[in-house]
Amino acid sequence: MIEQVAVRRPPAWRGRATVWLQAYGVYAALGGLILFNLVATSNFLTLTNLRTQLLQAAPVIIVALGMALVIGTEGIDLSVGAVMALAAAMIPQYLGYGPAAAVLVALLIGLAAGVFNGILVARIGIQPIIATLALLVGGRGLALVIANGQLVDIKNASFLTLGSGDLLGVPISVLIAAVLAVGTGILIRRTTFGRQLVAIGGNRSASELAGLPVRRVLVTVYAICGVFAGLAGVLATARLHASDPADIGLLMELSAITAVVVGGTPLTGGKVRVVGTVAGALLMQLVLATLIKHDLPSSTAQMVQAVIIVAAVYVARERNSR
Repeated sequence: MIEQVAVRRPPAWRGRATVWLQAYGVYAALGGLILFNLVATSNFLTLTNLRTQLLQAAPVIIVALGMALVIGTEGIDLSVGAVMALAAAMIPQYLGYGPAAAVLVALLIGLAAGVFNGILVARIGIQPIIATLALLVGGRGLALVIANGQLVDIKNASFLTLGSGDLLGVPISVLIAAVLAVGTGILIRRTTFGRQLVAIGGNRSASELAGLPVRRVLVTVYAICGVFAGLAGVLATARLHASDPADIGLLMELSAITAVVVGGTPLTGGKVRVVGTVAGALLMQLVLATLIKHDLPSSTAQMVQAVIIVAAVYVARERNSR
């Protein structure tokens, strides 16, 4: 006689809570942190402070948007910080030809790095974490060689406007991040490319059998991520008034991945949450600012980020296992 073993299923409320946390948890956390700062942080609700927070968050948002596209294909890009450093190192080399030339070269560097990563992943078949790890290690070293290991002050007023200038009262870098967020949302929801990207992340083998241009889409996704990282390097350099490859983009990959995962985009691919990614980037920036405002070191913020990403991955795992 075969004994029947009862399978214990988790209660329904747990499943609903998991779904709610993945969909709306980032907004609840961001709102809660804002309320905490309104009560406990002096001068939080001032235009100067809000402007500072948005300026610091803009590069993270831009890199996180590119990272979200890559993660949507079930990939990862660990090289974004190094690409930012490479872009920053190239700017002083070409600024003598004008700000437009310097920015263009920085974006081309990001494009080249992204295409390189994409070819390694899509054409050669190297795992994304290994392929991008190579550029993470070598990219910043190359940036330091280009800059001779030195910080270079930048005094070109037109270029610096990108980091500190306003347009209609809104910082230019924030406007750029907002435009890219809207553009990324349209790309995912309204274009054939976006639907192909999501399909490839959901099931790459089935996408290949269906005749989708898997390799081309993957290379393009990594190229976009590289361009976004290069642009973030430009904005970070303009905000700092200096090219510092040793510091610009340092640990940016951690911030970007955390923003994407906390925003509800699963590491298993097949989905891209653009608004959630923006909210996740704002949350990470506000966590850092809050801890610093309350006299805690930035290293504590990094540990908090690690805890947040583990919690977000756990929530995603719980939902996927149901």
